Amino acid sequence: MTYKHYLLLGISLLVLGVGNGRGLGESSEIAGKSINLIVRADDIGSSHAANVACIRSYKEGIATSVEVMVPCGWFPEAVKMLNANPGLDVGVHVVLTSEWENIKWRPLTKAPSLTDADGYFYPAIWRRKDAPAGTALRDAKWKIEEIEAEMRAQIELAVRKIPRISHMTGHMGSGNWDPKVKTLWAKLAKEYKLDISTSEYGVRRFRGYRGAKTIQERTDKFIKALEDLKPGDYLFVEHPGLDTAEMRAIGHKGYRQVAEDRNAVTELFVNDKVKKKIKELNINLISYADLKKNRMKMLLQPRN
Repeated sequence: MTYKHYLLLGISLLVLGVGNGRGLGESSEIAGKSINLIVRADDIGSSHAANVACIRSYKEGIATSVEVMVPCGWFPEAVKMLNANPGLDVGVHVVLTSEWENIKWRPLTKAPSLTDADGYFYPAIWRRKDAPAGTALRDAKWKIEEIEAEMRAQIELAVRKIPRISHMTGHMGSGNWDPKVKTLWAKLAKEYKLDISTSEYGVRRFRGYRGAKTIQERTDKFIKALEDLKPGDYLFVEHPGLDTAEMRAIGHKGYRQVAEDRNAVTELFVNDKVKKKIKELNINLISYADLKKNRMKMLLQPRN
């Protein structure tokens, strides 16, 4: 893309006010002197509990971007919730797997090479060590044309229902497991103008509460990690949920404490101590859309 194209895109984005820019003030110094943190909440649409938790994590907490799963049963509710909260940045979380034992997802398109004998997505892209044969998409006779049709269908439905979709991400690594898939992913991201790649923008992963289990341990570790941040752009990804009967029924071998684990994520995201520390440290909570907007601001700055 030429400088002229970037300039025109930057002007459009500034006029439209893309991104929620929570905590990102007019005087914030974007290039190299500030700490900018994207807090991404994954899997809205996958369950009612996930829907409620993701929205709460935004309205009461620190979540700035949320990833919506289109083929899932609770997608229609997620659409209503997201459209009722227009300040929340949204990405389409492309789905090619169906990992849980008691709830399954099917493709939107006719895609027999992507499904098991029951017509569901395979449980995983890469076969887990404790899983039997025939449970991984990578080991199946998948067809790239069916993957493309399915990805397009999910993207187009997401954009039609939630027009402000700003980016695309892959559920369970759906976009980066094969060279052909990677090439397709890049093509679709550019075609649908959803090509906000955190790696290309130099965003680093934020370690958060790595290894902690309880809410208190997670809070303490998260705050310590915030204190250790240096200027730059960071991304933290987690999966908010609630400890409800619905979510307690969700799980698979090796991961049964889904409700307890994901409820702890939500409680961390809305924790007053965490919010206070972020404000105290002058950390800017930004979204994926803000990355592109900030890049345009830099391009629009006068050159010496």
